[in-house]
Amino acid sequence: MPDPTRPRASLRTAVVWEVLKDALDRRVKATGRESLDVLDTGGGSGNFAVPVARLGHRVTVVDPSPNALFALERRAAEAGVADRVKGVQGDAHGLFDVVERGGYDVVLCHGVLEYVDDPADGVRNVVDALRPEGVLSLLAAGLGGAVLARALAGHFKEAKQALDDPDGRWGEGDPVPHRFTADQLTALVEGAGLRVGAVHGVRVFADLVPGVLVDTEPGAVEALLRLEAAAAELPAFHSVATQLHVLGEAQGADEG
Repeated sequence: MPDPTRPRASLRTAVVWEVLKDALDRRVKATGRESLDVLDTGGGSGNFAVPVARLGHRVTVVDPSPNALFALERRAAEAGVADRVKGVQGDAHGLFDVVERGGYDVVLCHGVLEYVDDPADGVRNVVDALRPEGVLSLLAAGLGGAVLARALAGHFKEAKQALDDPDGRWGEGDPVPHRFTADQLTALVEGAGLRVGAVHGVRVFADLVPGVLVDTEPGAVEALLRLEAAAAELPAFHSVATQLHVLGEAQGADEG
């Protein structure tokens, strides 16, 4: 997934990026510190870490892949933020083997929860990395988006299986171990002791629209971005989003 600040890539990342940037700005205002400590679990090659560092924050990326961390180092250097980005090899399960407990103002957990054995434990673990009044940015695969995608592809049995399966899987060949509804994700966040600040549907339309339309129609990218942004906050569209984003705020965090 490319840099969320680039327009074409923004079709997949713009909603999350805007919510995250606003949360960072609010934490800067609340703490009085221009530079926050941010933890990006499963942050890979820095799709969010590097843009966050460009805002002046210090970012620690934890990822199990040495190749991803090598790409992160290169991307951070090219962006001129190598001094503010640190990559460490590890995963959500053994998080505190490599980072400090309670040491971060903001924690990103994007595309991780789908792959942990116990999602509730996974959320509690990343929340333990937060400072008091810290903020969690949680992004995970949405159940409804997968059901809709399988149905539109003509795989109706797989769509029904995903709908009925406790983990939202459409079959043995499904590469995603867990998918979630908005209610399930908010329950996980609240169960870990955070208040839910916002819920957004991500990639409501972007994954369903043929790429050729987006690439060839003048102004299509910008128009689709505006549509995604408008639909993201509406609960009716959460049920068909490819991904769901939940912003969790530790008790006592400033109101947004």
